[in-house]
Amino acid sequence: MTLTFNPDKYKELLTVYLPKVIKTEAENEQALAIVEDLMHRKRSPEENELYQLLITLIEKFEQEYYKPNQQNNPQSMLLFLWEQSDQNKTDLQTVLGSETLVDDILNGNQKINPELTQKLADFFHVEASIFYE
Repeated sequence: MTLTFNPDKYKELLTVYLPKVIKTEAENEQALAIVEDLMHRKRSPEENELYQLLITLIEKFEQEYYKPNQQNNPQSMLLFLWEQSDQNKTDLQTVLGSETLVDDILNGNQKINPELTQKLADFFHVEASIFYE
């Protein structure tokens, strides 16, 4: 018996989950949670299509924001190093000076200036040049 794809059921799934291009870590975490749920069960053809779509969206996001070789994106490098470390947001606030500044940098609303570059390099024990644009 071959399961067939039902477009109406797929539309229902799309309506429930509302997949879209992932632009923030929070959206990525939501998509990962859905994938995790789908991963551990027998999926219908429609669920499998949603699963594949979400994986594609997650991969696209992670390639753009966590790629360690991306030398022209200091924010991505900071996010990558922070994700790989055992540091938390409070640790970054201590290094950079304020919660607002940390949020602005992580959200891409504030560039990393030369003073902050050196502080981050010292904090993560890396070359400062990885934070240059």
